[in-house]
Amino acid sequence: MFKNLRSKLVITPWLIWLGFMGIILLAGAVAGIFVFWKGLVITNLTDLVPWGLWIAIDLSSIALGAGAFSLCAGVYLFGLKRYQPIARTATFVGLIGYTMATLALILDIGKPERFWHSMVYWNTHSLLWEVTMCVILYLTVLMLEAMPIIANLEWLRKRFPKITALMSGVHHYAPILAIIGLGLSSLHQSSLGAMYGVIKARPFWFKPEMSVLFMFSAIVGGISITLFASMVSARLTHKAKVNDALIERVAQFVGYLLIGYFYFRAWDAVAQTYTYDPGRNEGLHVMTKGPLAFNFWIVEMLLGMIVPMILLLYKPTRMNPFWRMLALLLVAAGVVAFRWDTNIAGLMVVMPFVPGQAITYTNYVPSLVEILAGSAIIAYGLTAFSLGVKYLRVVDHSLVEEEHEKVRVEATEPIRI
Repeated sequence: MFKNLRSKLVITPWLIWLGFMGIILLAGAVAGIFVFWKGLVITNLTDLVPWGLWIAIDLSSIALGAGAFSLCAGVYLFGLKRYQPIARTATFVGLIGYTMATLALILDIGKPERFWHSMVYWNTHSLLWEVTMCVILYLTVLMLEAMPIIANLEWLRKRFPKITALMSGVHHYAPILAIIGLGLSSLHQSSLGAMYGVIKARPFWFKPEMSVLFMFSAIVGGISITLFASMVSARLTHKAKVNDALIERVAQFVGYLLIGYFYFRAWDAVAQTYTYDPGRNEGLHVMTKGPLAFNFWIVEMLLGMIVPMILLLYKPTRMNPFWRMLALLLVAAGVVAFRWDTNIAGLMVVMPFVPGQAITYTNYVPSLVEILAGSAIIAYGLTAFSLGVKYLRVVDHSLVEEEHEKVRVEATEPIRI
């Protein structure tokens, strides 16, 4: 019996990948249980640095999931129908990104059983409440937009054909969902920046351009990670099929967006040197000359903006799949670096409570529990996308209207037992 079992079990790269992700997920689950059991005291989060690695993952996941509202708006509101296959992938990536952010928040809020309070006890004067409501509502919109994709699951189609037909029919309301999603996601992305921008006690954050930077970085990062994931999938499995010409055109658009993003990011840093503002200049020092300097100058500015801008706007490198993929990956990494730099630089400067006292600095290094739990959230995202590529054909540019018609035909056939 065991000999037959060994003969049937073939170790493939797919099983190795799932096994590796499974180990990270298991370790993260154990770490999460310890956090819920012992509380945030076992982390390196403090009153001075309450937002650490988990919030950085939250902010990055939401930013990289922004390709859904960006591309869906282009397809359904501006009539760019030829990019619908990419928007389909972006919708699934957005759903994964927002669920990753939800998992990070469940760990970070300390009292996850009270998540429903924001929906019952409205604080309409709080930007954080507005962000929470937008996340909940936009996640609902993403789930509706993803229903036609989930309906493509063969197992679900065979056993529940009428249900999958209803799920597939949601695509008829895609323009309406795109309008609602554009409004909710735009409010959410900009309000994330505004939430930082109105905190007067943190002078490094207290500036009006935060909303613009968060919105701009989300659009650039969300589109880039969608294109990169599509290209990588097509090279790793035959189940993923892409139209390289479509990806190349959108990649060129990302290159032009990077010009504006680089301008606003550079202007934001340079403008802080015009005058001395206690706390703000110290935060800039931490980011540009202190422990975050390499991350800011090399990862964020050089590799995250300048290099991919050149690669995507120069036609020979943009037409080359390798350089295009590298550029798109660098853009996504640069957006993650921006969210990390912004969050940590504002927290490391400690403003005095008594006038006349000196400004001091603190530091933050994630604990092992934070790293394990955070890694599990990332592993969840990679696993979910991998399963989507294999079983839901989320990266298949030849599959748009055909899948809906197939589901409708199957719904009229008798169920076979």
